[in-house]
Amino acid sequence: MSEGRREDVLATLRATDEPMTIVAIADELDVHPNTVRFHLDTLIADGRIERVQPERRGPGRPPQMFRAVHRMDPGGPRRYQELAEILVLSLANQRNAAAKAVSAGRAWARRITAHDTRTASSARQSARWLVDFLDELGFAPQLRTVNGQQQVGLRHCPFLELADGGSDVVCPVHLGLMRGALEAWHAPVTVEKLEPFVEPDLCLAHLRVNDLAIRE
Repeated sequence: MSEGRREDVLATLRATDEPMTIVAIADELDVHPNTVRFHLDTLIADGRIERVQPERRGPGRPPQMFRAVHRMDPGGPRRYQELAEILVLSLANQRNAAAKAVSAGRAWARRITAHDTRTASSARQSARWLVDFLDELGFAPQLRTVNGQQQVGLRHCPFLELADGGSDVVCPVHLGLMRGALEAWHAPVTVEKLEPFVEPDLCLAHLRVNDLAIRE
């Protein structure tokens, strides 16, 4: 009920181009001015309305004036997963979808590392930086060595719901992301391939240097 009344206050202000006083809003809605004042404080905090400096036309303190902020509601619901699904489906239906997804991942990495001026001095350092990078993004990475070859195991997918039905796009994006980060650091190592879901809770990124597997 409280939220409904708050929307009524906002709708009243949106219905006019002129600022309104608390008393005028209360009269319009047939409620007590204190009720309006309570909702105005919340609407101001949410950035949906603003106070307006009234013109001084006589002695005494002028009443406070308010008007709606004409923009999209910043407190409204977000549907980013649906947007991501739309983009994944759109890319999946294009020619060379995997290559384009890798390029998108590289572009994402360039954006994230735009202010990172580090240069990796060794394959070992590159691998550790990559693990830290992926950890910050929520991949729960683990550096591991199997048969003398170094890999990065990914125990969590931040885009799991999308990857379940769109791994042909989402996984190449991750591959491009890792390659792009390593390129940004001028690392002597790259990700040769990414194997998705080798186990129900594990994807594997295989690292290499000059076509030779990284060794301890």
